[in-house]
Amino acid sequence: MATVEVRDVRGEVLGERELPAELFEAPVNVPVMHQVVSAGAAAQRAGTHSTKTRAEVSGGGRKPWRQKGTGRARHGSIRSPIWSGGGIAHGPKPRSYDQRVNRKMKRAALRSALSDALSSGKLAVVEGLAFEGPRTKDAAAVLEAFGFDGLVLLVIAAPDEYVEKSFRNLPQVKIDYPGNLSTYDLLYADRVLFTSGALDAMTGEAETASQASEAPEEPES
Repeated sequence: MATVEVRDVRGEVLGERELPAELFEAPVNVPVMHQVVSAGAAAQRAGTHSTKTRAEVSGGGRKPWRQKGTGRARHGSIRSPIWSGGGIAHGPKPRSYDQRVNRKMKRAALRSALSDALSSGKLAVVEGLAFEGPRTKDAAAVLEAFGFDGLVLLVIAAPDEYVEKSFRNLPQVKIDYPGNLSTYDLLYADRVLFTSGALDAMTGEAETASQASEAPEEPES
């Protein structure tokens, strides 16, 4: 089973944690990741581009000159696509660029991206991030303790005002949540930092612990 070191905010190793093989030891399927990332990028396109055809531009109602006898080429309208100011032939029209990608492919791509992040050594886990207030200096100290440079994806378990405001002024850091994690963000980042709580939510351990704590106690015999 795959394991990852768990560190504190000072970068000191606290121990190792086992990771589920179905998420972090899955086969890295590059074609599926490419298709999912391409579909995500295509979905962000507005598709509002529009050009006018020769039927939509104004003017050109009459023939510019008679058919024969002028020595010039034959033309029927000054709004023909070959005229300056004329319509556009085969130009773009409003359309949707959405590509259909089913849920199974999205999950396979996410598992591939997580497995690739672990095997490449760019994934790390911090025990917890608890700031007394929003302070960029504290956030920068965490990145320095882990030796992170380049683009960093920070995955936290739930919205946290102090943590998010502390990292907000660091342009190379993007914050995300387990339920919103995307294949593109994992592949684009140079380093990925999970909090222990986010990893619990990703692997389902947080839900298991919650169910165990809410289970009724058996009466003593």
